[in-house]
Amino acid sequence: MSEDTIRLVTIGRIIRRRRRLLTVLAVVGALVGYGTSLLMPPRYTTSASVLLPGAWEERELLTQSEIATSSVVVDRAAAALDWSGVSGRELRDQVSAKASDGNIIKISGTADTPERAQRLSDQVAQQYVTFAARIAGDNTDPEAAAGPEALRKLVVQTSRRITDLAEAADPGQTVESVQGRTELEKLRTTLQEAMDKLDQADPATNKANLVVMGPSARPAGEAPPTRMQLIVAGALLFFLVSVIGHLTAARVSRRLRTEPEIAAALGSALLGTVDVPGARAAHRPEGRGPRARIRRLLGVDIRWDIPTPQTSGDEAGRQIRYRRVCARLRDQLPAPRRLLVVVPDGDEIARRAAGQLVAEAGSDPLLRLVEVSVTRPMVPDRDNESGALVVLSAGSWTAGELAGIAEACADAKHEVVGIVLAGTVWTRPTRSAGRPRETATPAVAVGNDVKEGSG
Repeated sequence: MSEDTIRLVTIGRIIRRRRRLLTVLAVVGALVGYGTSLLMPPRYTTSASVLLPGAWEERELLTQSEIATSSVVVDRAAAALDWSGVSGRELRDQVSAKASDGNIIKISGTADTPERAQRLSDQVAQQYVTFAARIAGDNTDPEAAAGPEALRKLVVQTSRRITDLAEAADPGQTVESVQGRTELEKLRTTLQEAMDKLDQADPATNKANLVVMGPSARPAGEAPPTRMQLIVAGALLFFLVSVIGHLTAARVSRRLRTEPEIAAALGSALLGTVDVPGARAAHRPEGRGPRARIRRLLGVDIRWDIPTPQTSGDEAGRQIRYRRVCARLRDQLPAPRRLLVVVPDGDEIARRAAGQLVAEAGSDPLLRLVEVSVTRPMVPDRDNESGALVVLSAGSWTAGELAGIAEACADAKHEVVGIVLAGTVWTRPTRSAGRPRETATPAVAVGNDVKEGSG
């Protein structure tokens, strides 16, 4: 799998064959998320909106956002709230401001209760409006402020003078007098409109009139991350890390899976492949003790990176494969044909295949089965055997482990004459009146001989 593309079928195989382990790890992740939520008290957040009338540039709005969360505003809010043990420095981490569309500054407050969050945001908004108005009043230039005021007085005086001139004009009905009075009225109206526009354009007046758009809403729920979010996030994180860990382990795995790689590691040729009927025990390594029971309980004793076995035909078709391997051995070896069948210890599929092969071969060739440890391989010395036949399953052993078995065979003066690969297949259940042919009994009998021979 180290060179294969990760596909959805691979992830599905991990979930199916490691569902117990993934479930346990997801529960552990949920417990970790719950424990984290206990260390993080619930937080509530709400916002108060402040309207800035007039025309404002983007950089000015950013400046106002900074002013709203400045130390001066927050310290004044802390003094007004007068919460025990809470200073302005602590409140600065709980207050934020953001400029939104429509010249609106949203001031958000976060606290451990909904009531405190509401009071905090409202108080900061009020202190910001007061401080902004003070800044606008303090920054007004006295000479610049006196200019518009003198202009207003001049407009008032001019308006009165126009009224006096209109009253002093000829009250007659001549065309000239009517036109004069009309022109004077137009002049007074124009002066008044100009003065109104001047008042509206005064930035000190407009930008000082900030408006709090009502009290903030009391928060109905916790601010994220909530306890449920932490629990779900912990379970999902542990689940994903477990799946990624399985994929990474498969990517860096050095177990040989292809026939050419296995043949090159053992230094011999492949004689054929045989099928072993699928059984749950065939995928489980034998073992006792607490660790083995825990592995069986979690389901980690079953290989997940082995492809799903194909459906097999009938028993006669499987017997043909064994007979063909025996025929190749007869053609390859001179009489008398005696071979040592070497099976890696712990390869249950290969052991079952070797037992079936021994039973099928009978006395020609005469096969003797031995199980060899891959950590410290030791093969019995040569007696009457003319070589060794290695039976193993693909994807279970590394090149170094197989090379160690080949070296152990060479040390015992056994030449590796061939390799047989064993694979698992599913069998269709059949119902028949006759007793089916048993293939496990010869394997068990050979297994007893193995223990005597390997000792």
